[in-house]
Amino acid sequence: MIQLYSKAKLPTRYGIFEIYTFQNQEKQDHAVLIHGDVENQEDVPVRLHSECLTGDVFGSLRCDCRDQLLTSLRFLGEQKNGMLIYLRQEGRGIGLLNKIRAYGLEDLGLDTVEANIEQGLPADNRKYDFAVEVIKYFKIKSIQIMTNNPEKMSFLESNGIKISKRIPIIIKPTQFDEFYLETKKDKMGHLL
Repeated sequence: MIQLYSKAKLPTRYGIFEIYTFQNQEKQDHAVLIHGDVENQEDVPVRLHSECLTGDVFGSLRCDCRDQLLTSLRFLGEQKNGMLIYLRQEGRGIGLLNKIRAYGLEDLGLDTVEANIEQGLPADNRKYDFAVEVIKYFKIKSIQIMTNNPEKMSFLESNGIKISKRIPIIIKPTQFDEFYLETKKDKMGHLL
């Protein structure tokens, strides 16, 4: 179960949101941004976004994380309601230290999946239990999931979340992330 810790208004470049902070059972804190009224609503646009310090904060071009985050916030701010669940699981769940080590292995020619496996780590170690709990906390009846990742959809549906629609987030590749995106498509099944 999750516990609401705090909430406040959060004006952004993309609209007025409310920010909620929750703790999960492992005492890890996560943020949820909500635009409009989502409680007991149907077809709420929802983005599950995993933390990416290098992309979200520093603007790294090795991935499309920042572009996906900003595209999602812009879209949500234009809707009557919506939710962004910011999951604290850096580097597809392997943590910052291992993610930067993976970057070094990628510099030597490995792809993003191979770099994780070379370290003895899973290709994707993310968990979405917290997101399920948040959606249930707000009693959302159905969501429009903003994702390219079929694993997210499958996990949510198998845990009782009704998905009425998938909203793709298509970001134009750059010379720096094209191979990364191809790997996500070819080895991880992302819908790009």
